Amino acid sequence: QVQLVESGGGLVQPGGTLRLRCAASGFTFGYYVMRWYRQAPGKERELVARISSAGGSTRYADSVKGRFTISRDNAKNTVELQMNSLRPEETAMYYCTAHSDYTQDDYWGQGTKVTVSS
Repeated sequence: QVQLVESGGGLVQPGGTLRLRCAASGFTFGYYVMRWYRQAPGKERELVARISSAGGSTRYADSVKGRFTISRDNAKNTVELQMNSLRPEETAMYYCTAHSDYTQDDYWGQGTKVTVSS
């Protein structure tokens, strides 16, 4: 059974830091590109960060470059998103996803809520 379980969300003050974690199981993690998306209430879903299957390539939304870092540990089947200098407008549900370029399979987690507020 495929599972992506996010954790690490919560309430943080503007300028604060959170580290999100996604634990994967039920598929061959090392073959999948991993992404973090977010969706704020009433807004479209936004791709935040992407990391290649081996971890050698990363991409970020322009709005988070220099503040967020995506990383993965293929031995532990985890991907993380380090978020620094958080802004109120980044309040959203954050989702971890897995994509296979070979099978075109896509898997999504249930999301973790991030609230940036004073």
